[in-house]
Amino acid sequence: MRHDIAIASALLLTVSACATSEDTGPTAPPPMGPANCNADAVQDLVGQTASQSLAATAMERSGADTLRWIPPNSAVTMDFRAERLNISYDQQLVVTDINCG
Repeated sequence: MRHDIAIASALLLTVSACATSEDTGPTAPPPMGPANCNADAVQDLVGQTASQSLAATAMERSGADTLRWIPPNSAVTMDFRAERLNISYDQQLVVTDINCG
């Protein structure tokens, strides 16, 4: 009998833990932090050859946290990341565009 009471108590606790509170409607998404990326600061790099040193310079000067190289004729995701620097280049490894997102 004591075993049955323990099982019933555990079951009751489990069910009550799954109970939901009253729905208050949609909630606003959490506020986004400040954008870390400033592509305007690196536009002078457009036209230069893509390289590891160019990437390091671009990251430092733009303030970006991450870098995404975009090769020619590539599909990229459209997810926006305010802290990401995107550098596109052509077949000859010449930087064609730099933007954030």
